Amino acid sequence: MKKITLIIASLFLMGGLMAQTKYSVDKAHASVNFKIKHMGITFVNGSFTSFDGFVEGDLNQMEKARVEFTVDTKSIDTRVERRDDHLRSADFFEVEKYPQMSFKSTGIEKVDDENYKLNGLLTIKDVTKPVTFDVKYGGKVTGKDGKDVIGFTAKNTINRLDYNVSYDPDAATVGKDVAIVLYMEFKAP
Repeated sequence: MKKITLIIASLFLMGGLMAQTKYSVDKAHASVNFKIKHMGITFVNGSFTSFDGFVEGDLNQMEKARVEFTVDTKSIDTRVERRDDHLRSADFFEVEKYPQMSFKSTGIEKVDDENYKLNGLLTIKDVTKPVTFDVKYGGKVTGKDGKDVIGFTAKNTINRLDYNVSYDPDAATVGKDVAIVLYMEFKAP
């Protein structure tokens, strides 16, 4: 009887370990986007073209997953070279001194089967602050290579001044609030 109990316990443990998967971001099918108010009358859109990250956990218990993400600040792209160079300067991101922004999850709350609150620590320049992203789980499919692919959309709005991105602190030209939208696909190993 002890042997059967031990075998059953081992199978459950192995099943739990096998369910833990580390999904890496599929950079060809992901984007890190933002928009910020300009002159108080319209918005400037942009993106970061170089980033990396992962989701690790069991998709059946998403609340226990771990998420980490980094963005290369030098890769900022608003489709205007002169503006991008200014954004890389000490007025904004100081990319030579702070080459990356990062996010590390601290917890995930399930709202319903598709919606989650992703809590974590966002670091921009020399400031780390707690943030919460609204996340929509798009689902899981099998890719052409036979590997599992999962999709998410994550949204948040931050105040850039909170992160020492302090050019135009009165927001006469450049707004304070930055809307962030990430469209992400992650692939299983």
